[in-house]
Amino acid sequence: MSSRMEAGVGLPDAEGARSASGATNARDLRKALKAGAAGTPPHDESSAAETPPPASDAFPTALREALGRRGLSLERVSERLRARGIGVSQATLSSWQRGRSQPERARSLRAVEVLEEILDLPGGALRSLLGPRRPRGRVAPARGEGAALQVLGEDSVVEKALGERFRHFNQETGSLLIHDVVTLGASGTLSNLSTTNVLRANRAGADRALFVLSFDDEQAEPLDIRVTSGRLGEATYLKGLKSLVLEIHFGRELAKLDTTVVSYAVDVSPSREPATHYERWSRANLHEYLQQVFFHPDALPSGCRRYFRDQVGSPPRAQRRISMNDSHSTHVLASRCKPGVHGVAWDFDTGEFRHGRTG
Repeated sequence: MSSRMEAGVGLPDAEGARSASGATNARDLRKALKAGAAGTPPHDESSAAETPPPASDAFPTALREALGRRGLSLERVSERLRARGIGVSQATLSSWQRGRSQPERARSLRAVEVLEEILDLPGGALRSLLGPRRPRGRVAPARGEGAALQVLGEDSVVEKALGERFRHFNQETGSLLIHDVVTLGASGTLSNLSTTNVLRANRAGADRALFVLSFDDEQAEPLDIRVTSGRLGEATYLKGLKSLVLEIHFGRELAKLDTTVVSYAVDVSPSREPATHYERWSRANLHEYLQQVFFHPDALPSGCRRYFRDQVGSPPRAQRRISMNDSHSTHVLASRCKPGVHGVAWDFDTGEFRHGRTG
């Protein structure tokens, strides 16, 4: 089991309501996550009258929402179109729903009409939203989105968890320094994650940051969230994606290049199997990254190693063994970290734990 976390980015979203302390107990958390467990972010009555998307975003927004309501994958939609004699690839459908390109040729416009049928939409519901013909060529993704795609790849869990917000990921703030503390329990499973993140504003007005925590085991769910620096504005657990989305408010608007510190901790329910590694991915250079892993004295690993991945899911490289100290912990300190995935992995002998102290 592992957890993968983003370095934290600022997003200009609607306000959320939380206590001034930013802390929440398990009972309150269950209420806050109730909608998120079903895959729907909590609804804020004060923002019910939403501003419609710009005309250029209307078609991709409607397409994404319709796909979400029907619960159809792009692969399945492509197959249904092909069965109707219309060949549209998953890549093309993905480009349409991201707003990177739009249907313009006769065959593509016919595909839109069939899409309306497949998605149970009224005739013209999608086609009427198409804007004027665009210049030929691929529309480049937003800076933050493009950087994230280089590390995460297409259709990642993070992208699915954030939905439309993924397009503007990492525009308001960037991380300078991150300190992760991973704590394992007596069974070797993840019990707590805590993070301190030093953020710098890329532009004036940034006032919050968004974080995504992803778990490998569906039994590993958040039990309690404590924000010690900042204020919790959103806590949405998406059970189907095994991901927790946190929005943390700074308590003030930052001036350009101003810095702030965000600190939070998440208690996690025991998973089925012992944890084997922990990863932190980042789309941008970090000045410094510190990861500490604390093991229970009754569940000590036989060895630990650090590694780096260029992209989530790619083979690890730059692997190197690291030692534990007499507090049953190990750590990695990296300076001037380039974009990618920084991880620590550990091994338990033949599935059993080593007992006692290590030096």
